[in-house]
Amino acid sequence: MKLTLQNPKIFSDIVTIISELVTEVRIKINKEGMSLVAIDPANVAMIYFKIPNTLFSDFEIDKEEEELGVNLSNLKAVLRRCKIGAALTLEKQDNLLKLSIRDRIKRDFSLALIDTDTEEKPLPEWEFNSVIKINSDTLTEVIEDCSVVSDACTFIAEPDKFVVEAHSLNSARAEFSTDEAEIHSGNSTARFSLEYLSKFIKGAKISNQSTLSFSDNHPMRLDFHTGDVVLSFVLAPRVEQDD
Repeated sequence: MKLTLQNPKIFSDIVTIISELVTEVRIKINKEGMSLVAIDPANVAMIYFKIPNTLFSDFEIDKEEEELGVNLSNLKAVLRRCKIGAALTLEKQDNLLKLSIRDRIKRDFSLALIDTDTEEKPLPEWEFNSVIKINSDTLTEVIEDCSVVSDACTFIAEPDKFVVEAHSLNSARAEFSTDEAEIHSGNSTARFSLEYLSKFIKGAKISNQSTLSFSDNHPMRLDFHTGDVVLSFVLAPRVEQDD
């Protein structure tokens, strides 16, 4: 297996984002590209990413599918050594993942591949009652606003309105019409942990548009797309009724 990224920043950003949610993962490589599905230790959130083979300048695999069990903290540390303009090559050799960085000098790293006992689950395909497409920076601001006053927020969607609000002793609220967001919705209300959402919205690094999908008291999905690269999160709802 030999993969080369001429611009590894997007891969580095994705690894950094998901490393805040999971530590050990299995990265899969097949003829279509690189992908990952992982569940956080609390079994509350699911993470998915896909990088297509077209993004790699070299894409060679020796078998139908390769699996790389990696510690994301270690991988993130190496990827941070990639500066702008550097190329990154990944090769699997026995029980090692070889990473080569090429810029002014040639630098080589080796990471021990690990056995992971993570459960294999596909990313769920649900029908959602509400789908909101919104600027990623705007969504980030709203989630950060809610985090100031509470540890959970409520999404409320109607055919022509989307509201994000949080309540405790204090409160925060943001409302969007169809002028500020693309709203495809019936009437939906669901409540989610801001601890997780605050980590999810770091996906704004890879895409300036985000898609938020949810239904009444149902897991939500947050997608960031840039070209054919996909970063997605699924989050179970908070069940208590009072902030």
